[in-house]
Amino acid sequence: MTRISVKVDGTTYEDEVEPRLLLVHYLRDRLGLTGTPVGCDTSNCGACTVDLDGETVKSCSVLAVQADGSAVTTIQGLAQGGEWHPLQKAFHERHALQCGYCTPGMIMAARDLLRENPVPTPDEVRHALEGNLCRCTGYQNIVRAVLAASGQEVAS
Repeated sequence: MTRISVKVDGTTYEDEVEPRLLLVHYLRDRLGLTGTPVGCDTSNCGACTVDLDGETVKSCSVLAVQADGSAVTTIQGLAQGGEWHPLQKAFHERHALQCGYCTPGMIMAARDLLRENPVPTPDEVRHALEGNLCRCTGYQNIVRAVLAASGQEVAS
């Protein structure tokens, strides 16, 4: 067992973990933060995307021990004071989800894009989300939602 200290969504946790425990399983099984889904367990789908020290990572490809001393933000940590993050609002308002399984990863990847490029083009949004798979929506409403969250008016 290895002792870790990690700040998740603003709360610091100290735990003993097996060195082989994946961050996604630590978040879900140990901390009860089930908003981050386990999609493929191979880092192909992006559903488990979280922010680790300011960088988006697929939490199924990071060991919990690698997050020792780090800050993690999950989809659940985006809402502040009972208010949804602008991306969460935009995804809801623009119908950018169907089953919702990919939504946490899409939002986390889009958040990273908007930090680096606050007013992206539709092609830049598509490129930024390439590592996140959706099997339901066809992506158009997802692109519209990201553009709306960036303050751009988008035709429906």
